[in-house]
Amino acid sequence: MTNLQPTREVFITCAVTGSGDTTGKSDKVPITPQQIADSCIEAAEAGAAIVHIHVRNPKTGVPARDPALYAKVVDIIRESKVDMVINFTAGMGGDLVFGSAEEPLPLKEEGTDMVGASERLDHVRNILPEICTIDCGTMNFGEGGYVMTNTPAVLKEMAAQVQALGVKPEIECFDTGHLQLAIWLKNQGLIDDPVMIQLCMGIPWGAPDDLHTFLAMTSSIPEDWTFSAFSISRNQLPYVALAVLAGGNIRVGLEDNIYLKRGVLASNADLVKKAVQTAEGMGCSILGPQQVRDNLKLVKRWG
Repeated sequence: MTNLQPTREVFITCAVTGSGDTTGKSDKVPITPQQIADSCIEAAEAGAAIVHIHVRNPKTGVPARDPALYAKVVDIIRESKVDMVINFTAGMGGDLVFGSAEEPLPLKEEGTDMVGASERLDHVRNILPEICTIDCGTMNFGEGGYVMTNTPAVLKEMAAQVQALGVKPEIECFDTGHLQLAIWLKNQGLIDDPVMIQLCMGIPWGAPDDLHTFLAMTSSIPEDWTFSAFSISRNQLPYVALAVLAGGNIRVGLEDNIYLKRGVLASNADLVKKAVQTAEGMGCSILGPQQVRDNLKLVKRWG
């Protein structure tokens, strides 16, 4: 009789809104705290164990980092009694937008938001989510003057503060060097086991989402680390299968892709349901929030 391998267990993260200019492209992208919370609840009910949360100015839809907006989202989720692991971004406040190619300085006021490590973590400190993301590196975005800025000194300080708060960092790696920086932070004693990382593929001008680059990234991850992976736009859903095949976990959501298929706008719940269908079709079982907490040694502080 053939010995069957145990079913592969994976968890799904839903990144519900992000900070990109997507609100004008889809009316399904949540903006207000109520909309963001409702989208988190729908995603969790569809099978997401983790919800990754940004907030936006409720009137304009532009990205924000106001702790009060995060608190409103979490209060609504708590009142719903729907269980999910809360994951806040800590990427806001590291944004530089340079001037023209000939006159890069002064920086443009619109889009530039550069603050210190402590201020970038105000919402994390005030609310204490189970997870917060740390963007592990600096890189160009788009075709203009925007640079996502995360120096090693700032990353060390943010990692140390998150560690002291007892919040699990999810280290987001947009390129191969970012993964090496994550390993360096771990070697500095600034990330506790089990280490959790996210491979962010296909974002200009980071690691492209071709198979060779993805395998180069996954082959460099220490064996005892837990990782998820995603790509953006039309490759988000194919990356559900690719992440599972590589031994990782899944991320979907409107932060990274607004379509279910060509010409059909998706909700966050739609994307999660599609990910569940794909993963279960590959013989996986989908982990719930409490199983994820147990596996990642997360501290649940509410519910």
